[in-house]
Amino acid sequence: MTNNNGEGGLPMDMRMMMADSMVEGMDMEAMQNLVEAAAACEQACTMCVSSMMGMDGMETCSARCMNCADMSNTMMRMMMRPAGMEMDAMMAAMQACMMMAKACSAECSMHADMNDHCRMCARACDELVAACEDMMASMRQMS
Repeated sequence: MTNNNGEGGLPMDMRMMMADSMVEGMDMEAMQNLVEAAAACEQACTMCVSSMMGMDGMETCSARCMNCADMSNTMMRMMMRPAGMEMDAMMAAMQACMMMAKACSAECSMHADMNDHCRMCARACDELVAACEDMMASMRQMS
């Protein structure tokens, strides 16, 4: 089976697809890690909300997970548009994403012993924070 995404029918790596529109000096590995962490966090948060449906006393956790899923999706989409990247706006977006992920992680951590989805969500949020921190450090070196 072949496709037009890469040579020899192999899918093209996202790094290669974005390379042409990349800001000079951008750390592609940090960018890829952030995109993947944001996607994983969005999925974990969405699954966590679904697991809490009908559970009493989980309104705050559900709301934080939904907000974090939205922020994660937005961060992922912003990172996938490097040609339109404006450094100050990207740094502010990553900072906001980190704050939401930290809040979600803190809330989900309180329920991690009774809900595996909360435990996984907290871990995904923590990984997103780390990926944002790495990307921000990389971007600071560019300026």
